[in-house]
Amino acid sequence: MAFDLVIRAHSAFIDGAFRAADLGITNGVISSIGTDLEGPVVEIAADEVLIPGIVDTHVHVNEPGRTEWEGFASATRAAAAAGVTTIIDMPLNSVPTTITLDALQVKRSVAAQKVIVDTGFWGGAVPSNLGSLASLHAGGVFGFKAFLAPSGIDEFGHLDAAQLELALEEIAALGSLLIVHAEDPGVLDSHSNHGGTSYDAFVDSRPDEAETTAIQRVIDGVRRTGARAHILHLSSAAALPMLRAARAEGLPITVETCPHYLVLAAEGIDDGATQYKCCPPIRSDANREALWQALLDGDIDIVVTDHSPATAELKYAGNGDFQVAWGGIAGLQTGFASVWTEAASRGIGLERVLGWMASAPAALVGLAQKGRIAVGADADLVAFAPDGRFTVHAAELQHKNPISAFEGRELRGVARRTWLRGHPVSIAADAPVTGQLLSS
Repeated sequence: MAFDLVIRAHSAFIDGAFRAADLGITNGVISSIGTDLEGPVVEIAADEVLIPGIVDTHVHVNEPGRTEWEGFASATRAAAAAGVTTIIDMPLNSVPTTITLDALQVKRSVAAQKVIVDTGFWGGAVPSNLGSLASLHAGGVFGFKAFLAPSGIDEFGHLDAAQLELALEEIAALGSLLIVHAEDPGVLDSHSNHGGTSYDAFVDSRPDEAETTAIQRVIDGVRRTGARAHILHLSSAAALPMLRAARAEGLPITVETCPHYLVLAAEGIDDGATQYKCCPPIRSDANREALWQALLDGDIDIVVTDHSPATAELKYAGNGDFQVAWGGIAGLQTGFASVWTEAASRGIGLERVLGWMASAPAALVGLAQKGRIAVGADADLVAFAPDGRFTVHAAELQHKNPISAFEGRELRGVARRTWLRGHPVSIAADAPVTGQLLSS
């Protein structure tokens, strides 16, 4: 049998381990894994391994409406450059936000003309659309995002305790998923300060208690309603014991953290360095160590970027005042390499990182054909040089705005070639649209 394409690798990540294999690809799908398969052959270099495309389920593309912050063309080029072959776009900070079926259709129509990697969409759960989430669910969103504290965007309101309960009940009835930005507004209010350039003061204004209080509210709501819930961008290790207990109880709660929480620490952030501002904040080195241990122990399920870019005018607004500057870390192109760099320095194998950043995120959103090398899976593949190195220069990234919290860092791991359903992906500005729009 001759295949459309055969990718021959001395080391491919299959069934949780690396081994030599030929992958036979037919109609964009891996149809055979074996040896000496027939067809046009692409050889993986001796210093490369063949891995599944990374799946990033937490990306703010911001198009339409705030396309000066990012956009589907630049975001998906950045993804492909990093070996990310699937992204799921957040319902904000686009205008309109993805809280109605009409808004989803607007976003899909824009994305369809620009994406070079596969792209799906989250819906939003806000006070104004509770009771009418079914239309978005039917429209193919992978679940619903809610904030428990102000989002910073007027058009995307946060849920109070009663509204969170209503959202969980509705989402349980739909069989969908609620993904939650879990910070408590009362705790934030009680710890507010005058801002300024002090990074320590910024962290003090968003303490661990803000996360633990909000996460406990989600746990209690899941216990009452049976809804599935996912905790976004866990920053505080103080929440791990309650999450561990809830999961041991059998509650359907999953947890993510992000590269910036695993690689960066408050002790290394200078006053006035607002490129590091994000909410919840980057905390202490001891907290970072606890997050790594939680990953190894299985208490955190996935690592995704929370790619949340903005213009330089917004990121540096206030001349170093953390209260004034816009929050968010742009990490789509640096996320995988930064986590692998840190993992390797700790003696953690690439196979663990691929579990956290490829197969587990795909499983979270029900994309069984993504994030793995297996017969029947999409041929979303990356020739990855695990020992290759590059230095981050924000101006050289595909992100629309040249701002990076990883500026000047040497990272390990280079995605040299990326295939989407068996076709090479080009990141050239005039590259053809190769991505497809995904539905749940």
